[in-house]
Amino acid sequence: MKYDLKAIMAHAWRIFHKAAVSFAEALHRAWLSAKAEPINAARIEAARAEAGVVETVNTWAGWKALGREVIHGEKALFGCDLIWGSHGDGAVYKARFFGLSQTA
Repeated sequence: MKYDLKAIMAHAWRIFHKAAVSFAEALHRAWLSAKAEPINAARIEAARAEAGVVETVNTWAGWKALGREVIHGEKALFGCDLIWGSHGDGAVYKARFFGLSQTA
């Protein structure tokens, strides 16, 4: 597997400036995030297939970053457990995904 070292270093700098940790710790967290990406993508696709969802999906925060709002009261189409590497502990969190049709 090849990693985008420029993206990992940029992520490490963002963590360093936001989290007030040493740069070594920020770089460690950035690598954890990079290694978790393919695992998370596989988990999302498996959950999407299991739920039978074919439309474009994203998390609430993901839609917000794209300039869209999830309509109030909408229920998530599916959820899955993802690895959160940028906190340094590799913790697992539950992510919920909403479809494009559920946004405004």
